[in-house]
Amino acid sequence: MPNTVKTRSEHVCHGGRVGFYTHQSDVLGLEARFAVFLPPGADAHNPVPVVYVLAGLTCTEETFLIKADALAEAARLGIALVATDTSPRGAGVEGEDADWDFGTGAGFYLDATQDPWRKHYKMGSYISEELPRLAEAHFPLDGTRRGITGHSMGGHGALVHGLRAPQFWKSVSAFAPIVHPTVVPWGVKAFTNYLGPDQATWRAYDAVCLLEDGHSHPSPLLVDQGKADQFLERELQPWHLATAAHNAGQALTLREHEGYDHSYWFVQSFAADHVSHHAAILKA
Repeated sequence: MPNTVKTRSEHVCHGGRVGFYTHQSDVLGLEARFAVFLPPGADAHNPVPVVYVLAGLTCTEETFLIKADALAEAARLGIALVATDTSPRGAGVEGEDADWDFGTGAGFYLDATQDPWRKHYKMGSYISEELPRLAEAHFPLDGTRRGITGHSMGGHGALVHGLRAPQFWKSVSAFAPIVHPTVVPWGVKAFTNYLGPDQATWRAYDAVCLLEDGHSHPSPLLVDQGKADQFLERELQPWHLATAAHNAGQALTLREHEGYDHSYWFVQSFAADHVSHHAAILKA
């Protein structure tokens, strides 16, 4: 049995239960936090499909479950949600709290290889190995029906992890993702510090590069993007994903929405669609 999960709080919600938890992470070497929504009827005799949720810069494991307005649809369709934090907390690395877009709250869902970050900043392995193993051992979640989604930096993480391990993550979606981090300021800043100057190593954490390098997913990718997003031109650039998917033969539904920005007002407008997207694949 994986290490002990401590309950911070649990609440009845839409006939199911939402809970917030901590555990000592072997991968991160620190206490880590995560959250779980279980739909009505989920129990040891009825494990349910699960979608892992990755939040964006400055967010926490609470953000999506509280602000995305996804729980009613998850309850209706019998889908569990597991949300992770966005970085290690309390690593004590000098400078980790200096910038909002790097360090604390900005782990980019990768494994750092450079000092002083590599000791604790291993959100890549945490997402791909430790958290699913832990959550699926402690809660009635069906790990054979597992999807992944995320917003912004979390959308980057969802696309990257989904493309790298398509049999592990059976369904993939993203809200306003950073699709090509190797060429935009947020990604260049993070990758230079976490992964070092050799840009060849960055490609493993870039969805566009993964598609170019032969990775694909057997299920369609769903991406929603607001056309009034304040980060659209500088950081997100979804047209790169559309081109790479077309060239790779990857099924992609890229929906662009007039007037919508980068906020959770945008996310909550389409969160139910994403839950339905995952349910259609995971419950097929």
